[in-house]
Amino acid sequence: MLQTGKRKRVTIKDVAQLAEVSTQTVSRVMNKLPGVSKETRLRVETVVEKLSYHPSSLARSLIRQRSYTLGVVTFELKYLGPSQTLNGIADQANQLGYMLLVKELDDFNINRVDDVIDSLLAHQVDGIIWVVPEIADNHAWLKARMDKISVPVLFLAMQPRDGVASIATDNFQGANMAVQHLLACDQRKIGHISGPSNWWEAEERKRGWREALEGAGHNISERHCVAGDWSSASGAYAFAKLLQSFPEMDAVFVANDQMALSVLREALRRGIRVPDQLAVVGFDNIPESAYFYPPLTTIYQDLHLLGEQAMLGVVEMIQARQEDQSGIARSRFIQPTLVVRESSKCV
Repeated sequence: MLQTGKRKRVTIKDVAQLAEVSTQTVSRVMNKLPGVSKETRLRVETVVEKLSYHPSSLARSLIRQRSYTLGVVTFELKYLGPSQTLNGIADQANQLGYMLLVKELDDFNINRVDDVIDSLLAHQVDGIIWVVPEIADNHAWLKARMDKISVPVLFLAMQPRDGVASIATDNFQGANMAVQHLLACDQRKIGHISGPSNWWEAEERKRGWREALEGAGHNISERHCVAGDWSSASGAYAFAKLLQSFPEMDAVFVANDQMALSVLREALRRGIRVPDQLAVVGFDNIPESAYFYPPLTTIYQDLHLLGEQAMLGVVEMIQARQEDQSGIARSRFIQPTLVVRESSKCV
C-alpha cells in the first residue's frame, strides 16, 4: 500500500500508481479533458481526494510552456461596472486554473500604457485583458504598439478595429431596444440624456436612440439631447436643461441608471408624474434600479458574463498561438436585454 506522510509531497505518479492508470490519464482528468471513461475518471478523482493531491503549477507551466498568469488592466474598481467585469474574469480564471495580475489605472492617461504593458510582460503573462473603456484617443497607442506585444491582447468596451480582438456590450442595440419600447408605449417625443461625448459607449447609446427615432419617422434636433458625465448630479443638471429645451418631451432615455435616478427625483420634485406624464428608461440595471421610485425600466448588460467571455476569448487566443494557428482577431458583442418596470407605461 502506498505510504504517505505529512512531509512527503504527493505527486502525479503517486496518484497514477494507486489509481492504476498512466500519468497522462491523471493529467487529462485533472484538466477536465475528454478521452477518459466515466469509470476511470471516477477512480482517479477518488484517489486525488484520498491523497489530497494538488497539481504543481510550476510543473504544468514548464510542460506547457505557459505561466498560467494573465494580465488585467482595469480602472476605478470602486465603481460597480469595472468590479462586476473583474469578478467575471476572476471566476472564469479560477475555473481554468489561471492566476491574475491586475493593474489598475487611476485615470485614462495614455502616457502610462508602455509602463503597464512592459510590467506585465516582465512578469511573463500569457495574455492581457484590457478593460479600460475607449475614451477620446486613449486607444491611439494601438497602431504603434500592438504588433510589438508578444502575447495576445483582448479589449473590452472598445470600438471594433480590424485585426484587434475585442468584446463589448452591444450599446447601440440596447439603446435602440429602449427607444423601441417607448415607441410601443405610444411615446413620440423622446429625449435623451447621454453620457460624455468622448466615450465610445456613450456615443453608441446616443446613436441607438437617434437611429430608432429616425427609423420611426421622427425628426431629431440637438435640443432633444443633453450630455451628462454618468453621475447622478450631472443627470439632474441635464434633465433641468432638457426640460427647458424640449418642454413637450413625454419620455426620456437616460444613458445610465445613476443619471436616471436623479431624473426620477427631479420629476417628483417638480410634480411631473412618472410614467403618466413622463416615461423614463435607464441603462445598466444596477441592483438599486428595482428600488427606485417608481422602479426603473432599464437595459440590462451582463458585465459578469462580459468578463467571463473575455477570459475564455483570451485563453482561446493563447491556445491558438501555441498551436501555430494564426486565426483572425474577432470583435464580438454581447446582447443586452430590456427589463420593464413601472417607470414606463407598458408594465
